[in-house]
Amino acid sequence: MNALRLLLLLAAVSLPCNAMAAEKMLMMATTASTDDSGLLDFLKPTFEKETGITLKWVAVGTGKALEIAKNCDADVLLVHAPAAEKKFVADGHGIDRREIMYNDFVLVGPKADPAGIKGMATAAALKQLAAKKAPFVSRGDKSGTHKAEQKLWEVAGMAEPSKEAWYASAGQGMMATIAMAAEKNGYTLTDRGTWIKYAAKQADKNPLAIVVEGDKALFNQYSVITVNPAQCPKVDSKLAAQFEDWWVKAETQKLIASYTLEKKQLFFPNAAKK
Repeated sequence: MNALRLLLLLAAVSLPCNAMAAEKMLMMATTASTDDSGLLDFLKPTFEKETGITLKWVAVGTGKALEIAKNCDADVLLVHAPAAEKKFVADGHGIDRREIMYNDFVLVGPKADPAGIKGMATAAALKQLAAKKAPFVSRGDKSGTHKAEQKLWEVAGMAEPSKEAWYASAGQGMMATIAMAAEKNGYTLTDRGTWIKYAAKQADKNPLAIVVEGDKALFNQYSVITVNPAQCPKVDSKLAAQFEDWWVKAETQKLIASYTLEKKQLFFPNAAKK
């Protein structure tokens, strides 16, 4: 039995037998930002009340989430690396990819901005960070954010500077990566939702600020995907379809838009009409 499914089964052992038999459960692998930002905890009660489905999830980088799904340890995905997602579907691992919402990435760094990149276009900012050898902390974990960062270095005409002394790979989630950048008095790329959550928690103790934002290259799309039941027979395609339909319906899209922190909207619904 797959490890994640075994853990869920063990967790359910204490439930009465009739409750276990009646429960409809979906396992989701998702990017850390949907969890760190608080969005999933906000949406979960409404989803479960409206569908009768118990939603469990593991929050990791998108690359790891896709691997979990390939191993049949998840039923559905909520991720944000479009190129990797499309390949995942094209390779037969997933079906019915639907875009549901977006936010954007931002470059954050010390409030004093020692590299002098504030207000620059992203490509120019990255070139200047490299020229000044300014400390930069990468997710380094094949997450959606890491993949986006790699693409940004490419657009800037540079390879990812992974062997440079000023460039550090955290290999951890977004919150930990931002914290590491703060410790190093350095810069990092983050999704705006997680940044807002981090900044709210740190308040006046936060040594970082947004230095680059608003560039079209920083657009950050999120999508849901069903794991292909032809490859993973334990996937309940009917429940997975309910899951996807719930995310794209108008009421849910409005609910996503209503989620705010510090009076700031974290995600913007953009479900494509089918």
